[in-house]
Amino acid sequence: MDSLLRHRSLVREAAALRSGADDPVAAARRTCDRIDAVDPHVLAFVPEPDRRARLLDEAERAVAAWDSATAGAPDLANRPAKPPLYGVTVGVKDIIRVDGLPTRAGSVLPPGVLAGPQAAVVDRLVAAGALIAGKTVTAEFAVTAPGPTRNPHHVAHTPGGSSSGSAAAVAAGMVPLALGTQTVGSVIRPAAYCGIVGFKPSFDRVPTAGVIPNAVSFDTVGWYAQDVAGVTLAASVLCDGWPAETGPAPGPPPVLGVPVGPYLRRADDEALAALQAQREVLRGAGYTVVEVPVMDDFEEVVTQLFTMNRYEVARAHTEWYARFGDLYREQTANALHEGHAVTDAAYEEARARRAEFRDRLDAARGAAGADLWLTPAATGPAPFGLGSTGTSVMCLPWSNAGLPSVSLPAGHAANGLPLGLQLVGPYGSDPAVLAWAAGVEEALGAG
Repeated sequence: MDSLLRHRSLVREAAALRSGADDPVAAARRTCDRIDAVDPHVLAFVPEPDRRARLLDEAERAVAAWDSATAGAPDLANRPAKPPLYGVTVGVKDIIRVDGLPTRAGSVLPPGVLAGPQAAVVDRLVAAGALIAGKTVTAEFAVTAPGPTRNPHHVAHTPGGSSSGSAAAVAAGMVPLALGTQTVGSVIRPAAYCGIVGFKPSFDRVPTAGVIPNAVSFDTVGWYAQDVAGVTLAASVLCDGWPAETGPAPGPPPVLGVPVGPYLRRADDEALAALQAQREVLRGAGYTVVEVPVMDDFEEVVTQLFTMNRYEVARAHTEWYARFGDLYREQTANALHEGHAVTDAAYEEARARRAEFRDRLDAARGAAGADLWLTPAATGPAPFGLGSTGTSVMCLPWSNAGLPSVSLPAGHAANGLPLGLQLVGPYGSDPAVLAWAAGVEEALGAG
């Protein structure tokens, strides 16, 4: 059997496609070949019987459209540049609507019930020249009931969730870019488990129109690539207000703050040992790392988030559950029942506490002189088994505050599975977070 792991650089593929050294039809064919070879073992993509014919047809039409648009400019020097993702194949989590592909959201509800206009984020991909390779598997309605996807590093282990298919598809080299979503930990945790880079922008930095909601106060579109350069290229297309020119962060390295206290104690011993080793590598590369006592009330923060989360997801499904409740899986139905038990008053109190928590977290970081938070991206390596997607607790406070975060591959556990390191920045600092993350990525690689 072909190896289930393969590196596909988004930046290199996009550059080759824009320069003409590669072409969209060849890229589409490679993608289909790779999916055919490894997806029967990984199960990252929602099955699509005519995927090859559809994708090759879309690639051929993309080439024809570009040739037609530039026919009046025969002088190569005067032709407009190809769009940034011209011919790049992309996986899209199956709660994000794509024209021509049914949306099932990991459920057995009739697809027509979940249909609607194409998601705004997919419009941006298509406008940038991307080709949609297909829908990727999600936990049912991006809650907790896992899909069938397996971790390409070891198929007996979970890839994380709920964006399981997107993370596994990139790790297995089926596509160089894939979209996910994060409500609590559904982008960052799968990136850590699958040994790739995942980026969750600031809340509301990317439009969620056309995305089936989980909890609207937290839902954020994110994405995966093999490296920070790849997620940065995608950010330039997908994020509102992205600067035209981005590059290495100027000035000294950022000060990194480690949030010591009850939150960090939720990580397992192996993750904490790895974090300590990573801190030493970064110190050796010139980074200042400070410990910041914070979140003494962490258990209350967890309760506050899930009070809001469950309340919102229950109300997002009011109509569908009334009609099709018997088709929902047990984990999802339980989450909805929990949400309906939350009173309006409890929800409003949790919202107020969230705003206070966000301010308090930012004040603690600022008082310590830290630019970024530095934490494990998950409590440890991917757990054994496919019945759970693992715990999102390492992502929870940052998602609660709506902060931008990135997961970087950072070594391996004793069992050989990947570990991830999470960097979190202030709200709205997304370009700086990725620029600084590139430096951290380089330092860890050198170490």
